[in-house]
Amino acid sequence: MRPPSLTNKSWLALVIGNSRWHWAGFRGNNLEDAWETGHLEKEAIEGLIAGGFDFKVWGDKGWKQPNWQTGSGNPPVWIACVVPKQQELWQSYPQAHFITLEEIPLRGTYPSLGIDRALALWGAGTQLGWPVLVIDAGTALTFTGGEHEGKLVGGAILPGLGLQLRSLQQGTAALPLVEVSLAASPPVRWALNTENAILSGVIYTLLAGIRDFIAAWWQKFPESAITLTGGDRVFLFNYLQALYPEIAARVTSDPYLIFWGMRALLSK
Repeated sequence: MRPPSLTNKSWLALVIGNSRWHWAGFRGNNLEDAWETGHLEKEAIEGLIAGGFDFKVWGDKGWKQPNWQTGSGNPPVWIACVVPKQQELWQSYPQAHFITLEEIPLRGTYPSLGIDRALALWGAGTQLGWPVLVIDAGTALTFTGGEHEGKLVGGAILPGLGLQLRSLQQGTAALPLVEVSLAASPPVRWALNTENAILSGVIYTLLAGIRDFIAAWWQKFPESAITLTGGDRVFLFNYLQALYPEIAARVTSDPYLIFWGMRALLSK
């Protein structure tokens, strides 16, 4: 389906991720606000639609009330979904548009490439130019690289920071669930208690992997941009700055890459 003209029109971008729903309210090409919610049930979506997308209907849930208004009429909602059962909740809304991999003008893709990875790469390429490497620090940590004129080079997937920490607690009899503090500096490497030992093992090996992938990418594309996105990007970017400042100086952080990719699709 060809997208409608975006000139001065309000529209919503929605990324249905593994852990959360990520929203952005646009007017034309301008992103006016972005926010997150938990996964929604059918009744919550029906209430939102019936209320003309007045997000105050969710006031009792403690979620952010966005600084965005629809204008007149219910807005188009452009959806990128990695959880198929959640996508079904929007099937009855006539203004819902589900983005497919085929709509994204990347070259060299494969059928199982995640729509979130493809959109983030397309967004990074339109914002930063090609070649570019996207490191998405979400539930999964992914590396996705593209070269000149939007050709997919490839990438990698591994468990993200939170998933690694939870897996140790869920998969063992005695290890605790450890939380990462945003204000904390990198953990002590040679820990003398279990909690710090977990943080040391997970964080230092994760950062070593990121450093290795960045080095390999710069061997192929020495002048390439590299950008971090995803919910854990702030943790990882702070640790990169503390441990590998020469690398961090050439890495940017952008929480909205997928939204830029969606905007680029609708603007072409």
